[in-house]
Amino acid sequence: DPESRSRLAESIETATRMSQGSLLVVPVESPTTVDARPARKKLKGARAEAEQLFSLSYACPVHGSTGLEEPQPRNFSFNSPHGACPECTGLGTKLEIDPDQVLPDRSLSIRDGAFQTFGRSGVYYTEHAEWVARRYGISTSKPMDELPREDVDFLLYGSNDFDGKKSVRNRFGRVKFKRATVEGVITALERRYKETESEWVKQEIERLMVTRPCPTCEGRRLKPEALAVTVGDRNISELCDLSVSDADRFFAELKLSQREETIAVQIRKEIQERLGFMVDVGLQYLTLNRITPTLSGGEAQRIRLATQIGSRLMGVLYVLDEPSIGLHQRDNRKLINTLERLRGLGNTLIVVEHDEETMRHADWVVDIGPGAGEHGGKIVFSGTYDQLLRAKDSTTAQYLRGERSIPMPPRRRKGSGKRLVVRGAVENNLKDVTVGFPLGAFICVSGVSGSGKSTLVNDILYRALNQHFFRARERPGKHKGISGLEHLDKVIDVDQSPIGRTPRSNPATYVGVFTYIRELFATLPEARERGYTPGRFSFNVKGGRCEACQGDGMIKIEMNFLPDVYVPCEVCKGKRYNREALEVRFKGHSISDVLDMSVAEALDLFQNIPRIARKLETLNEVGLGYIRLGQPATTLSGGEAQRVKLSTELSRRDTGMTFYILDEPTTGLHFADIERLLKVLHRLVDRGNTVLVIEHNLDVLKTADWLIDLGPEGGDRGGEIVAEGTPEQVAAKPRSYTGQYLQPYLKGAEKKLA
Repeated sequence: DPESRSRLAESIETATRMSQGSLLVVPVESPTTVDARPARKKLKGARAEAEQLFSLSYACPVHGSTGLEEPQPRNFSFNSPHGACPECTGLGTKLEIDPDQVLPDRSLSIRDGAFQTFGRSGVYYTEHAEWVARRYGISTSKPMDELPREDVDFLLYGSNDFDGKKSVRNRFGRVKFKRATVEGVITALERRYKETESEWVKQEIERLMVTRPCPTCEGRRLKPEALAVTVGDRNISELCDLSVSDADRFFAELKLSQREETIAVQIRKEIQERLGFMVDVGLQYLTLNRITPTLSGGEAQRIRLATQIGSRLMGVLYVLDEPSIGLHQRDNRKLINTLERLRGLGNTLIVVEHDEETMRHADWVVDIGPGAGEHGGKIVFSGTYDQLLRAKDSTTAQYLRGERSIPMPPRRRKGSGKRLVVRGAVENNLKDVTVGFPLGAFICVSGVSGSGKSTLVNDILYRALNQHFFRARERPGKHKGISGLEHLDKVIDVDQSPIGRTPRSNPATYVGVFTYIRELFATLPEARERGYTPGRFSFNVKGGRCEACQGDGMIKIEMNFLPDVYVPCEVCKGKRYNREALEVRFKGHSISDVLDMSVAEALDLFQNIPRIARKLETLNEVGLGYIRLGQPATTLSGGEAQRVKLSTELSRRDTGMTFYILDEPTTGLHFADIERLLKVLHRLVDRGNTVLVIEHNLDVLKTADWLIDLGPEGGDRGGEIVAEGTPEQVAAKPRSYTGQYLQPYLKGAEKKLA
């Protein structure tokens, strides 16, 4: 009746006001009580199930939690304080000091220096550990691995979580101490890291740290309230853990009610379109939450390409620099289709590329050459692909016609008979892989994009070897063990990172030839008469350098709100040296003239000086005869930097027991440059060394002594050894995509890919 309804409404209003918006409705049969909790305990069976919890705010129906915000997009962003985990501020990880870095060798005792920290402070922390050990009766002469675990933990972390007392003997007799007052070595380091204002100290302590998942959000980056919201039984973190292809399938198969479908139809369409663009450019193996710094240059470029397709712009000029980097031949066709779609929208694409298949699908080809550096810079050909095949002066056309080709090796090396074996690799998408690398051979690791090549070689094999030979701090990926290390004496990773981060660094200084050139200039008669030392011919120290620009040759002009501008020094005119240093000449060339020479020109000049000529020859052999000796390191491409490093290794004496690792060394290389590079790599193997190359280029794969193919797909559907053996054996495996594309190369047929 109206009166009862009115009284009920008043009671509900009173209850929600007193409880800040919550209301529990209990069945009428329950005892009358002011506190509903005793009544709830007495309810059984159907009556308990009849209880109903109501709330004026967003609340959890299971736990009764209230006060939740109305869901908004910002609540699901780890870049927003509204959604980010408060513990890790949305990073998903925390830097923590690693006990294995503080105690790298547990066979040592405290007295022998088991504790390792940084600089002179290492003595302080060792003395602190000795003091704590003596005070609490812990042996300072026993190896750390023989001490009880609780004592080691006490030395590392102190006793902040320890509430009891321990009776110990010290020089004052038996005394009771509270361990809660003691600071451990790691807790002392953590305190200093928070309190110090010294960047050097922070960097040194960070070398002892490792990145671990945040204990609060377990690496999921978001608050619990955001993770409680699910779509299709998955929260946003679980959804972002999926690969692009799996996420595309999830949204395609997602079952929604009619009301939900009406709400989500446009959002779902936009999501699926964007995922489809990423599949089209061959990135279906990437997980949605992949961290940007871990992407290769080619992957980042293709993500930007997928973004442009989604924008559907018309009349735009796109410039792409080698978009096929890191792409398997199977995925290359997808990339070309994507480029053709962009062109079909009414755009113009200029692609810098060496890939044959990309050239074949181009509407217009411009060939620049005929050589590199000073021997290039001319338009050798401009026209269609069919016209290019008939061009007589084009080196590119000679390779495309088959007149020139990268030769097959006369034989496959058997190696030294020894093997390096990685057992039980399970890092990232690797599925308990055990693989052997024959030593004394040229080994290639291939596979479709995302199949696990870099994880196996860089994250596990290289890091484990680096840690074994050089005590590197970087930990290898998860694996059970590596055998065969005794057959090697060192590992060298020839990567594409810059050889220097300032313009002062250059190829001459990196390979060490500039030291010999300066010594040569110091022995010239005019230099000896003036008493010049080799330091006089360095642009990094006072004496011979131009002090107006301090040896830079350029003056930096800082522009407010604009990028800095560099202009040639007005005093030395960009020569870097003062007048006195430039007056000393070798065969008519000053030290500045030598730095401006190409490697090939300098080789002619110094051909009769063996120690200089030897280092210049190695630069020339790897195809860098065109770069200038003094060319700033910042202007070198990744491929050029990698070849400078390779030439440095070639000029050193080796023992025949070195393990070389190169990740896609053919990046940015023409057919002729690849042929030259392969000669260098095979020469290293002929000396007894082992060369391991991660590569997609079929001309490189066909010359391998041993080929390891991972797959069969990328991401979760990869991480297995699909085939291994000689290139002929891999080509015979129908499950191997690499083998399918390799067959025509091995048979000597024309290079026409399916």
